Amino acid sequence: MNRQLDGQLGFLVGVNVLILAAALVFVGGSFVNLFNFQSMGAQVPELGLLSLGVMLAMISGNGGIDLSGIALANLSGVMAVLLVPLMVSPDAAPVAYTLSFAFVALVAGCLGGALNGLLIGYAGLTPIIATLGTQLLFTGIAVGLTGGSAETLGYIVPMDDFGNMPFWGVPLPFALFIAVASLLAVILRFAGFGKRLFLLGSNPTAAFFAGIPVRRMLFTTYMLAGVLASVAGFIIAARTSSVKWDYGTSYVLVAILVVVMAGVRPAGGYGRVICVVLSAIALQMLSSLFNFMSISNFFRDCAWGLLLLLFLASARIDLTPYRRVRS
Repeated sequence: MNRQLDGQLGFLVGVNVLILAAALVFVGGSFVNLFNFQSMGAQVPELGLLSLGVMLAMISGNGGIDLSGIALANLSGVMAVLLVPLMVSPDAAPVAYTLSFAFVALVAGCLGGALNGLLIGYAGLTPIIATLGTQLLFTGIAVGLTGGSAETLGYIVPMDDFGNMPFWGVPLPFALFIAVASLLAVILRFAGFGKRLFLLGSNPTAAFFAGIPVRRMLFTTYMLAGVLASVAGFIIAARTSSVKWDYGTSYVLVAILVVVMAGVRPAGGYGRVICVVLSAIALQMLSSLFNFMSISNFFRDCAWGLLLLLFLASARIDLTPYRRVRS
């Protein structure tokens, strides 16, 4: 059993418990009521899905990172809100509209992720530069299509119910997030793609001589990250009944913090989905605690930056002489 990863899992469980204990001390029972948990559960998937995309990019090695996630999520929503009404009326066929919205968003995310994959896998661009460029490109397209204004969906019953009405007390976006995360964990743990991805990130030379198609692997990895971003874009649209080019601008920093806090190595080759899920939940609870305490967004962003620096520094200290990779 991987002691390092099990230690990371225990650490994140402890962090979640510690945040809950701090909330009880500083805020009281209002933090742990059902409504607040449902509210946090509905917000976690946006950040969690983007973080899973960053995790995939980091695992692939070669300085892997995806800075374009939230920009692509916003663009996916913008593309869907502009194109779908041309095909389906939200008033006459709300279910068909919702399904079509999700489909168009997924296609947009797939295309955006494929662009990242082409630039990094086949053109050989550095991931941080490539995804910074596509982040600006996706944002620019979204601004151009909307004129910089928010696009309102209106009240579409199936979509609004998905985003805001819990089922048996569980927010549906959170249930979708857990389902996607579970599927991704299975792929990384048992599928050939996952095994090749970990080998590529931990030892690219061995991966090359083992006959792993490096370019195709990188292309697929970043395309999957784009698909995850588009799912986040659909959830954002369903939850807020609107789309905007600059929604969640701080998510780029926070998604990287979630992944590093989860123990994913920036050098590549190591990562675990359940740790990313627990890390996203911890930061969402901490963010909600800051809101309850009326702490300014400026302080929160400073806290995220400081935490990211601390975890990046700690990631360079390896006290474990031997470790195996698990997903």
